[in-house]
Amino acid sequence: MVETASNMLPLGTRAPDFSLVDATTGKEVALSDFEGSKALLVMFICNHCPFVVHVRDELTKIASDYAARGVGVVAINSNSIKTHPQDGPEHMRALAEELGWRFPFLFDATQEVAKRYKAACTPDFFVFDDQMRLAYRGQLDSSRPSSNVPVTGEDLRAALEDLLAGRPVSADQAPSLGCNIKWAPGNEPDYFG
Repeated sequence: MVETASNMLPLGTRAPDFSLVDATTGKEVALSDFEGSKALLVMFICNHCPFVVHVRDELTKIASDYAARGVGVVAINSNSIKTHPQDGPEHMRALAEELGWRFPFLFDATQEVAKRYKAACTPDFFVFDDQMRLAYRGQLDSSRPSSNVPVTGEDLRAALEDLLAGRPVSADQAPSLGCNIKWAPGNEPDYFG
C-alpha cells in the first residue's frame, strides 16, 4: 500500500462536472442532479483500500446524517479495473448493498472525473457549498488504519456543520491520506511531481 496525500484543490474552485453510471442502480448521475443541495460531499473511494475499509462505517453514518439535512452525497470510484478488478462495478454494487449505502456510488471508467478533481487517493473528500464552490478538501479525521485513534469523522463533520450554519469553513485543512488511485497504465495524470 502506497500512502498518498490529497492534492488540496484550491478552495473556491467550482465543482468539476461529471456524469457517470451509478453501480448500484445502473442509472446516470450528474453533478446537476445535486443543484439545490445545501452542500455537496464528493468522496473518491474504492472497495479494497485499507484506508477506505477503515472508515466505511463512518462514511455510512455521515451520509445518513447529512443527507437528511439537505446535503448531497456521492461516492466515485476511479480505480482501474484492469489492475484492480475487485473494484469493478459488480463489486461496488455488492459493497453498497452490504453496507446499506443510499448514496450513488459512481464508476469513473475513464478516470477523467478523478483528473478533473485532481483526486489523488482513496479516500479523498471534497465539500462544495450551495453555490458549488469548494469549501473543504481534506481528511475525514486523524484516524488511520492501525493508529488506535477512533474514527469520528470530526474534520469532515465540522466543515459540513459550518456550511449548514452559514459560517465560513476554516481554511486550516489537513490533507486526506490513503492509497493512491490505481491509474490505468499510461493514464496517469500530470499533476503529480
